[in-house]
Amino acid sequence: MNETQEKLIERLTEKFSKIDQDVNVHLEGLVWAKPITYWDYIQTDALLSLQTQRTTLPDEMVFIMYHQINELLFKMILWEIDQVAYAEKIDAAKFTKHLYRVSRYFDMLSSSFSIMGDGMDVDQYMKFRNTLTPASGFQSAQYRLIEFASTELINLIDFRFRATIDRNTPYEHALEHLYWQAAGKDHKTGKKNTLIQNFERKYKAFFLDKMETYNTINLWTKFKALPDEVKNDIGLINAMRHFDHTVNIRWVMAHYNAAAKYLESGPKKAEATGGSDWKKYMHPKYQRRVFFPELWTEEELKNWGDDKYLEACEKLTNNSALKK
Repeated sequence: MNETQEKLIERLTEKFSKIDQDVNVHLEGLVWAKPITYWDYIQTDALLSLQTQRTTLPDEMVFIMYHQINELLFKMILWEIDQVAYAEKIDAAKFTKHLYRVSRYFDMLSSSFSIMGDGMDVDQYMKFRNTLTPASGFQSAQYRLIEFASTELINLIDFRFRATIDRNTPYEHALEHLYWQAAGKDHKTGKKNTLIQNFERKYKAFFLDKMETYNTINLWTKFKALPDEVKNDIGLINAMRHFDHTVNIRWVMAHYNAAAKYLESGPKKAEATGGSDWKKYMHPKYQRRVFFPELWTEEELKNWGDDKYLEACEKLTNNSALKK
């Protein structure tokens, strides 16, 4: 045994002794272990078996795989956010690094809408979409977690009810007044449609737990609690603004435009599969979802989601860090 091997054995012995394990047992286990392969490590066969069409239309497969890729990216985003949220101490460099990672993932999501926009025949989509009702992309639980993890609940409340809700409001009451509730309720009766009833039956308890978990460790609360010298770091402020703009304007508008291409392409305008008022639910100028409102000027907030303002807003995001 050479010196390098001896040092490795010492390190392994130390590692396993910390968890009351016999290093010799683990070393013997390596003798019988199979060598790792790419397909076993990535679980390729399992991953490729998860696409099940409901129709005979070929482009439905594009639709299924595209949304599964979205969910994988959402998981990557949550993984990055949690590295900030759960950090006991964090400096500007680490905070900034993870924010830009998340922004790049959302850049992928934004640009990827051309896969659906140009990669599916409209006539096929308008046929197979009827088999999806009442399911909807609205029912992505991971995207809701991204919102909970990014900002304080007050910034996710329907703007019509924000004045009546504060940090002491019960989580269940806050859940009932989140902006996306408007997409699943009859505006006259307040009755929830099947889309949102199914969604809440599956995830309500989970959401309430996560709302409480992220209440004190979401990105916005985490940022505001930083020491002044960290909080005023120009690079971090720009990263916060870029993240906010990327998620709540660029990605949302890319989604909105992709939906519009299909839902408004036929002789008769179609509704979203879940029956939601998709335009008012999706377009940023209606709900004005802003994760970090104090990092934007009054003019920027006033024009949030205005198409003519998007280009100027993007330039400001990349080149400055003006405060309100």
